[in-house]
Amino acid sequence: MISIIEAINLVKSKSKPLAKETVFPIEKSGGYLLYKDVFSPINMPPFRQSAMDGYALNLHDSFIYTIIGEVKAGDDNQPILKQGEAVRIFTGAAVPDTANAVIMQEKVVTNGSELVIENQLPKNHNIRAIGEQVKKGDLALAKDTKLTPAAIGYLASLGISHVSVYKKPSIALLTTGNELIDAGQELSYGKIYESNSKMLQNALYNLKFYDLHFHKVEDIYEKTLATLHEVILQHDLVIITGGISVGDYDFVGKALHELQVEEHFYTVKQKPGKPLFFGTKNNTLIFALPGNPAAALTCFYAYVYVALQKMMNNDVIELPRVKAKSLSNFKKFGDRPQFLKAIYNDNQVEILEGQSSAMQQTFALANALVFMPEDIENIEIGNTVDVILLPN
Repeated sequence: MISIIEAINLVKSKSKPLAKETVFPIEKSGGYLLYKDVFSPINMPPFRQSAMDGYALNLHDSFIYTIIGEVKAGDDNQPILKQGEAVRIFTGAAVPDTANAVIMQEKVVTNGSELVIENQLPKNHNIRAIGEQVKKGDLALAKDTKLTPAAIGYLASLGISHVSVYKKPSIALLTTGNELIDAGQELSYGKIYESNSKMLQNALYNLKFYDLHFHKVEDIYEKTLATLHEVILQHDLVIITGGISVGDYDFVGKALHELQVEEHFYTVKQKPGKPLFFGTKNNTLIFALPGNPAAALTCFYAYVYVALQKMMNNDVIELPRVKAKSLSNFKKFGDRPQFLKAIYNDNQVEILEGQSSAMQQTFALANALVFMPEDIENIEIGNTVDVILLPN
């Protein structure tokens, strides 16, 4: 049995960026990292552009100008201005080549075709220069940049429709257990509705991992072995729930051993989630999570989340941690460090009732986990505690 820190460090060291490339339309590339540098195919802006609504001027010594026309955004006309002439212009419109300043509309007085300004303007005032944001051929976004909505909007403004991104992992979700049935079936005695796959599916979708493949295996060794062999060959990441303990019908560990999966750890000194397996075969990562739902989800956020971020070559690979004042008392039994389901708000945290590894109802309310180290036995109201913030 190893410590939490040892386990997390092993996940970090054994998880590598996929370094697989795929090309996506930019509107579907949110959350991905750029696989290669993107260079601008155009100047941005591609023409001298008005920074505001107002008037484009051909400057002269007087404060009085003659208005000779109008240029709207999208117009391709090029009125020729003599010194002392102006055109009405709007934000984003192309500034005529013969204009050398734009004055905002609030700074002028107009009377018919006559325009009066208050002060002399410097040349190029309120004019966005060609290529001011980025020049044609220059680096627009560097490799490994995360594609946020703003980044996608920026690339779209350059006329870029598709980008090369790191391929996200193909993930197999495998659940085991003869007692599990699907929702909609009659709940006969001794059966329970399978929830882990739906829970983990949603957690993965929430993190924008969509390449998921589902497998359900009965507690029969040969079927467990065959299914694991297949999914390890076909996917980058395999997540198994259940069957990793030491019961007579827990076949996952035995099957992984027979398949020559390299074990990096099995059992972690923690609660919940002591029976946790992590291993690799070739380039595939394999996690076998506990069958109890709350334990499975806790281990997902503490370990699988880290592996996913490493596979995507992200810089930030662990969930954020903050310090908060406890609104609750809690007494720990035993010496294992513990992840406690909790509600965090405004630098305060409430530790919830029902910390059993099977208690999904409590987890349904939680937005955080309070981490209680090995050397802490009691948390009292007002104590400062470590809080792990869960996604969304």
